[in-house]
Amino acid sequence: INKMKKVSLILTALVMSIASFAAPKAVKVNTATSSIAWYAEKVTGKHNGTVGISAGALNVDGNKLVGGNFTIDLKTIKALDITDPGYNQKFISHITSGDFFEIEKFPTATFVITKIAGNQVSGNLTIKGITKAISFPAEISVKGGKVAAKASITIDRTDYNIQYGSKKFFDSIGDKAIMDDFKLVVSLVSE
Repeated sequence: INKMKKVSLILTALVMSIASFAAPKAVKVNTATSSIAWYAEKVTGKHNGTVGISAGALNVDGNKLVGGNFTIDLKTIKALDITDPGYNQKFISHITSGDFFEIEKFPTATFVITKIAGNQVSGNLTIKGITKAISFPAEISVKGGKVAAKASITIDRTDYNIQYGSKKFFDSIGDKAIMDDFKLVVSLVSE
C-alpha cells in the first residue's frame, strides 16, 4: 500500500506540474464596457466620435496578455462633435458610403494580435477587406484573469483604399483636404 501511495503522489505531482504549463485561457471582451473613440482632421477643422465593438476575445497566460482579437461594428459609428441633427446624419451617411468605409459591403473591421513584446502590440488590422500589419504601444493590465488594455492607434486611411479628399491622390484639393491619418483610442475590458 505504501508503494501505491507513492505512485499516487508521484502521479498527482506530475499532473500538477503539467497543469502549470496549461495553454493560454481565452476571455471574452466585454462589448458593453469596452470602447473605441475616433478622431479625424481636415484642413479646416476636425471631427470625433465613437464606434462599437461587437465581439472579441483576449488570450491570457497567467498575468500576461499573449494574444486576442476584436471586431469593430462600423454600422455603429457616431459623430459626437456635430450637434445639428441634419448635418450629423449627412456626415455619417458620407463616411459610411463608398467614399470612406463602404459599410454596406464591409460592415466590420477586425484586429488580430500577432505579437506582444512588453507594452508593444503588433497585429493585423483589416478595413474594407484590406489587411495591414500595425504596431503600437498599449497599457495592459491582467489581474485575476481580468484584462484591461488601452491604446491610441494612428492609422493611415489610404492604406485601406480610403482616398476621398486625400492630398496623396488629389493635388489641387486645397483647403478641402482631409488628413490621411486618423486616430482610434481603444479601451478593451474582459468579462
